[in-house]
Amino acid sequence: MIYKVYYQENALEVPVRENTKSLYLEASSEREVRQYLKDRNYNIEFIQLLEGNYLEYEKNSPDFRLENA
Repeated sequence: MIYKVYYQENALEVPVRENTKSLYLEASSEREVRQYLKDRNYNIEFIQLLEGNYLEYEKNSPDFRLENA
């Protein structure tokens, strides 16, 4: 399954919407995504499962780079 993770780069700073970034990760569960990212100092805002048409739309984005957990 492919997940889109919305995050702030520094967990110690106050979240600002304009600084929110995203990454795409292939993993078997949301728990695996969190486990994979725990060593990074990210403030994870939201993890979204991508399926169907939404996944196809994201794949056409120039920012789509898939990481594997």
